Formats: sequence, C-alpha cells, structure tokens
Amino acid sequence: MRRTYFSPVLKRTLVTLALAAILPLTGCQKVGAICRRLVHLLKHQESAAQAAASPAEAATPVPAGTPEAPTPPPPPRAAAIDKTASAITLLYHRFEEHPHNDLEITPAEFEKEMQGLKDAGFTVIPMQDFIAWRHGEKNIPAKSCIITIDDGYISGYDTAWPILKKFGYPFTMFIYIDYIGTGGKSISWDQLAEMRDAGVDIECHTYSHSHLDSPGYGVDKTTKARVEADLKSLGHDGWLRKEIIDSKKMLEQQLGIKVQAFAYPFGTGDHNPQIRALIKEAGYDLAFNVYGQRNGFTFPPYDEIGRYAIGGNNASKIFGDAVKMIGGGYSGGPAAEPAYAQLAAASMVTEPAQGATINNPRPTIKANLATMGAIDPGSVKMRISSLGIVPATYDPKTKIVSYTVTNPLAKDTYFVFLDATLNGKLAETKWSFSVDPAAKSSGPDTSLPAATP
Repeated sequence: MRRTYFSPVLKRTLVTLALAAILPLTGCQKVGAICRRLVHLLKHQESAAQAAASPAEAATPVPAGTPEAPTPPPPPRAAAIDKTASAITLLYHRFEEHPHNDLEITPAEFEKEMQGLKDAGFTVIPMQDFIAWRHGEKNIPAKSCIITIDDGYISGYDTAWPILKKFGYPFTMFIYIDYIGTGGKSISWDQLAEMRDAGVDIECHTYSHSHLDSPGYGVDKTTKARVEADLKSLGHDGWLRKEIIDSKKMLEQQLGIKVQAFAYPFGTGDHNPQIRALIKEAGYDLAFNVYGQRNGFTFPPYDEIGRYAIGGNNASKIFGDAVKMIGGGYSGGPAAEPAYAQLAAASMVTEPAQGATINNPRPTIKANLATMGAIDPGSVKMRISSLGIVPATYDPKTKIVSYTVTNPLAKDTYFVFLDATLNGKLAETKWSFSVDPAAKSSGPDTSLPAATP
C-alpha cells in the first residue's frame, strides 16, 4: 500500500482539525489517547519523509538483473620528463638570392637545410613545446630543433615562410620594435598579424637592436640618435627597461599575444646581472644568445640558451655543426649534460679581453687555459663567429692557445669559442670583443703571461 507523506504545516493543520472534530464527542481521556496516537503517527511519517529526502543516507533498492556501474579508471599518470633530450636552435636573418654579408642566405640553401634537418633525424618543434618541456610539463623528441628568424625583414614573411610551410615546420620570429613598418625590407604590423593568425610564434628582440652592454653601438646613425635621446631622458636604467620590458609590452599590446622568449642583440648582455634581472622581471621564460650549442633541460634560462647563427659563406659549415650538435654532442643514445667552463673573462686571461673594443683588424687572439684544469692538449679547438674553426695553436707548457687573424675582420662584434676535453667531458667557454669599424692599422701584439708552474 502506498504511503502518503505530509509537510510539517499540513501535519499541524490535520492535527488541529482532528482535535477540533473529536473534542465535542469524547472525554478528556479519549482525547489524550487520540492525540498521542496522532503524534506517534506523525513522527513516524516525518522520519520516513526525511529518509526519502536523503538518498545518500538511505539505501536505494536495485532491481534484479541490473548490472553494477563500472568503477571509473584512475586518472592517467603524467609521463616522466625525459631530461636527456635536447634541442638545437637555428638563427636566420635575411633570405636573398645574392647574399653579400653574414646575415644572408639564399632561399635554395635555406630549403636544403630544412630538408637536412629531416634527413638528420631532427623533429622541428614550436618554441612553446621547448618552454613546456623546460617547465616539466611535457616531453620533446630526443633530437629537437627550433627555427628562429631575427629582426623583422620582409624576406622572413615572403621567402622563408613559404618554404617552412612546405615542410610543415613551426618557427619563431624575433622582432625589434623600431624596425617594424619602416618600409624597404622591413615587415609591417599587418604582416605580423597575418603570421600570428596562421600560428607563427612572435617573440621579442628589444626596441632598438642596440648593444645592451654598449648603448648605441651596432646600430645606424638614426637609431643611435634615438638611443642617445632615450639615455638622456630615461637614464641608463630607464633605457634598459624600455629595451627589455617595454618592447615586450608593445608586441603584446599590438598583436594580442603572450611574449615568452627574448633574444639578445648580437648575443651580448647575457652575462650582465642587471640585464638578466630585468628579463626575469619582464616575465620572459627564456633568453637566447648566439652561442651555437645543443640546449639541455637544466641550462640556465637567461644566459646559456644558445643558437647557431647561419648565414654568409660559412652557412653550410655552421649548419653542419648544428646537426652534429657540437657543444654537447649526440651519440644516438642518452645525451649527457656537457661540462661548462666559466665565462672566459671571469676565469682566464684573454686577448682581446671580454667586451673590449680593439682597433686592430688582424688581432692575435689568445687565452690562457690554466684555470680550466688538466685538459687534453690534443682536444683544444678555437672557433670564431663568422669564421668557424680556425687553425689555433696550443702550447701545453704555457697553457696558451693562440691564433692570428689573417684577413681583416670586417664585422663589429666577434665571439670566440674554446672547446677542450676535461676528465672525459667537453668543457667550453666563450668571450666576445668588438672591432672599431674605423680601424685600419694592425697594431702591436700583446703577449699573455704563461701559466704559473
């Protein structure tokens, strides 16, 4: 028989009506008995109603033959991060049929190198995958590659992009603000927006592309005048904030994007504590220099993330070094983190000194390697940006490695890379110097002190 449940208000109403109907017909004892019976009945009905209103507390009968609901599977466990994976980063600037400097490469050579990545077993990944891997959020293939194009030349849009589309490769444009929309060979904001909408990653390369360690150096006269005006009105600290922080904000505001990576102009400034602090304050995840090497999981994010700068007559040689992952090596199995020496300027005597500007276009480049420890004498190798490996000599007694430049240095800034095997691992160090563009004489040679026995 189906039971009827009453609300508390209806219950009280029924009790009152019942008493009002019974009272004239009975005595007090009968009324009391009837009331107690009604109260007992109402309590029973209220308990049943509460049980029906609390399904979590009351057992619900399951019809015979009904299968039990399956137990949901546990959430999948996050994959362990492969810290032995690594990535190379390629750096390009301009794509021209007739290159005339170290920033340019022919479209045919560029396409050949893109095929070369595939032939060498590399997987080209987007910048965001590399950042996510470094954060421990996902894995990347053991041999990964990031493709970057600097500055904002129109050839990145109309020449390189179609080739990269052909291969299905993601890539990053590192843009500096002052060059956007200036005409000639510069890219426009509209073209950047088109690339953004197509999935191209856009990151920051400062405001003016000036040397961060030497304001106004390495830029044209117009830009230099603008930098000097900023220094006068903002001060040195304010100028650095504009170059590092405000440039990021400008890209984000104009394109509605999140900028996560920074590229040092000329690869300089990566060892400056003030500059690194501003990069961190701005919220960048990574900052790239131009020191060609494979990039590992634990490399410091603001001063050890390197790129192979490819262009000029040595383009194929530099690309060859890149696919060999020179600077850490790759043997087909798990890659061990390389052992790095300290920055040359801080740990050894060099000629020219770190950050120096010289007026000799044919300098003798030297370094005393005593502080690197017991290195294998036959493993010492010197590389110079835009020149590649040079025939340097190493004297195990004095611990000095040296090379005299034969052809005049034409570029403003050069990086010297020294490799040597130390206790079975590759030790590396680098430093940079600049050549005064007006220098014409060869100048005197300066000898370094030999190592102290």
